[in-house]
Amino acid sequence: MAAPSFFLLAVVTCVGLAGAARIQRVVPESSSRVDGRGRSRNNRNCSSWHFVVETNGAGHWATVPQRCVGYVKQYMTGKSYESDSAAVASEALEFARSVNMTGDGKDAWVFDIDDTLVSCLPYYAEHGYGSEVFNETTFDEWVDEGVAPALPETKKLYYELHSLGFQIFLITGRSESQRNLTASTLRRAGYSSWKKLVLRGTEDKGKLAIIYKSKKRLEIEKEGYRIHGSAGDQWSDLLGNATATRSFKLPNPMYFIA
Repeated sequence: MAAPSFFLLAVVTCVGLAGAARIQRVVPESSSRVDGRGRSRNNRNCSSWHFVVETNGAGHWATVPQRCVGYVKQYMTGKSYESDSAAVASEALEFARSVNMTGDGKDAWVFDIDDTLVSCLPYYAEHGYGSEVFNETTFDEWVDEGVAPALPETKKLYYELHSLGFQIFLITGRSESQRNLTASTLRRAGYSSWKKLVLRGTEDKGKLAIIYKSKKRLEIEKEGYRIHGSAGDQWSDLLGNATATRSFKLPNPMYFIA
């Protein structure tokens, strides 16, 4: 049975840290293995778990449930992930085309990098599709290889936004020491012409992503830019302070970053 395709567009406006903190963890438990129509209830429950994760209802979670590893693999490597990503990118582009561009070079769009512009699926395929506890050392070793491929739907969106006149800012959780490597990885994946690439400096080490990325968006606004849109695979890419007019959540059931 193919993993169901979700319509994973998430529009986020005026949501702060306090609101994010109130979200509760709700993960459905597995019941009997087959329902009255012969469908796997385990798979059905995993699709429900996925829905809760994508809507930020699961709170802070560490690993994909073992019972859902097969589901996540099927979703990420099949057509559903591509279809959902395309749906989000399409909605983002429709919104972008509705923006009244001023022509002063201050209309901005913010992107996350990992699993937004480029895919970390090759790494997670070797590490249980998110069922293993995250290992920063092995992940950084993979990042250092610089082989992360482009995600085609967001790559298409990226260049459509550029052609519309948006200034594109990239804010990543990668460290400043990975700047040259990150830039070369992006170029190898076919990206160019970003306005600014923002990475974690020593002063940002240890900060929650939602706090770090809020701070960096605020700095962009203080430079006179108007952040019309943002896109990321984690809610912490989108929530907090100095949020975009509209924010678009890309699918990712493999991991959670606070």
